[in-house]
Amino acid sequence: MEDEEMEKKVQQYLHRKGFRLTELALQEERNRLSTTSLSDVSLSRSDNDPARYYDGYNKLRTWAYSSLDQYKHELLRVLYPVFIHCFMDLVAEGHAQEARSFFHTFREDHELMHSRDLQKLEGILSPLHLEEMDLARSLRENKFRIKLCEYSYELLLQYLQKTQALVMLGIINERIIFEVSAGQPSLISDDVDVVALVGTSKDLAKQINQKEVHWGLLEDSVEERMEKALSDSDKTEAESKDADAEDNNKKKSSEGGKQGGPLKKLKKDKVVGATGKNNKSETSMVSAAPRVKPELTLPAMPIEVEQSILEDLRNRAQLNNLALPSVSFYTFLNTHNGLNCSSISNDGSLVVGGFSDSSVKVWDMAKTGQPAKTSSSQAQNGSSQGEHLSSTFEGKRPYTLFQGHSGPVYSAAFSPSGDFLLSSSSDSTIRLWSTKLNANLVCYKGHNYPVWDVQFSPVGHYFASASHDRTARIWSMDKIQPLRIMAGHLADVDCVQWHVNCNYIATGSSDKTVRLWDVQTGECIRMFIGHRSMVLSLAMSPDGRYMASGDEDGTIMMWDLSTGRCVSPLAGHNSCVWSLAFSCEGALLASGSADCTVKLWDVASSTKALKMDDTKAGSTNRLRLLKALPTKSTPVYNLRFSRRNLLFATGTLSLGSKA
Repeated sequence: MEDEEMEKKVQQYLHRKGFRLTELALQEERNRLSTTSLSDVSLSRSDNDPARYYDGYNKLRTWAYSSLDQYKHELLRVLYPVFIHCFMDLVAEGHAQEARSFFHTFREDHELMHSRDLQKLEGILSPLHLEEMDLARSLRENKFRIKLCEYSYELLLQYLQKTQALVMLGIINERIIFEVSAGQPSLISDDVDVVALVGTSKDLAKQINQKEVHWGLLEDSVEERMEKALSDSDKTEAESKDADAEDNNKKKSSEGGKQGGPLKKLKKDKVVGATGKNNKSETSMVSAAPRVKPELTLPAMPIEVEQSILEDLRNRAQLNNLALPSVSFYTFLNTHNGLNCSSISNDGSLVVGGFSDSSVKVWDMAKTGQPAKTSSSQAQNGSSQGEHLSSTFEGKRPYTLFQGHSGPVYSAAFSPSGDFLLSSSSDSTIRLWSTKLNANLVCYKGHNYPVWDVQFSPVGHYFASASHDRTARIWSMDKIQPLRIMAGHLADVDCVQWHVNCNYIATGSSDKTVRLWDVQTGECIRMFIGHRSMVLSLAMSPDGRYMASGDEDGTIMMWDLSTGRCVSPLAGHNSCVWSLAFSCEGALLASGSADCTVKLWDVASSTKALKMDDTKAGSTNRLRLLKALPTKSTPVYNLRFSRRNLLFATGTLSLGSKA
């Protein structure tokens, strides 16, 4: 029996039995239910009205812009995530035309800070695009973290309650996590990490950054043994000088000569020598770094390699803001669309390039620049005829050709000794090559998507990779499977860098964050938030305390690993920062960019000021630009300081341009 027929029968029964009051109560209940159902239908129709997003966002925007200046810049932070999710909700509900109109109407508000995200989201035209685009999927699966002071947060809540802005309230409640702090609003100049995308899990940056990081150098390193040997030799030399001086003084006193002058001179020389040594040690951040034990089983260093390192340390030039390094720049000619990556060996003797035709080419700098220089330059083209020469002309080829990948090569890196070479490709593999045998030794398979970056550890044997599959992996040369998988980024892992003590690796991602991972546990122990575009380059300071990161917009940020805070953000370039490198004693930072410049920054003065006043916010410090070295039209691909503090750089020059 149908519900309507059942109710009719019940009403007839009550009427027949004379239950008048019960019949009236049933009638009122039926009328109330019908009224409620009609209101539900009208409400559902209004819920599907695309204009509610436009009206709700426009009112919120007007209110935020009309707020007091003291709180306005904090309240405006809420607009970007609300704008993004209003647009994506309209697309998801099938209102494509209204979504486009909404996007273009309010896009200008966020063009300055989030232009690259807006360029990507502009291509979303249907609900299917929301599922296919990585950025859109990441935005819908995770929440924004926004920092507000307590009073700004209360103002926002009062507005939402007073206006009954249900759509805006729903988006803010579902898509935003607020970090409310007591006290006054933050300064606009400190607005570097106030809006960031975080995972929906409890593993937030604040909780992660409370973990302990042992950022020092390895015990019993070559540098430490060198310092001990130098100190011992200095003591022996000083003792012998003292003994000689005493003998001379005894002779002079027996002869009746004056001894006051020589004694004063000897004391003065000893004081000057000690002061000079102290000044030299103060300029080096490495000597003051604490020592830590390795978490990985490190390989034994060959004697000849250790001797080579010691020789380089003895001949190392001391760099500072007054003594800048010499720069050797290598240019690849006519490879603008063929060269994807380049790298330089530790001593600068070898240069490698990874090309779109899946080839890897290594140049020996000792053989470059000889009589066949013109043909050598032309042969650097990714599609050069040198690849197709017969074996009789093999000796005339200006480079060593490695072939094995089945897709474009995106990264290449030499081992610390230069005996081995790693390359990664879009074919999802990593290959190990021998520069002595000129042969492929191993093909490592583990990633499921293109591998963007690969880097050897500072001691060799171990290496790390970064991939489109959102993971970084740690490998050893003698095993074909990864030892650790670091998962947690919300988008591609674009770059990877080892810590100097080999206990940690850092990863930069398209999700605009940098993470530090423990190689033993595979856990994320630091999350650095502040970049507004994908992170493309990383560098570790020689003492292991600081890390520099560069992004797609040209911003460079230096982080303190011990505290997890930003030391000095700066807009150093006007295009992608592709490479960063610290000098060997840590006093200088070099950056290479797509804006065709190499820039040198004064790190020592910034970190010294930070140590003198740890109570101040790190973002108030700025690295001082010491020198900009421009090229006419050659983007800088890679930078490296040799052990002797000579700076090497590589770049590519397109056809028809002048170097």
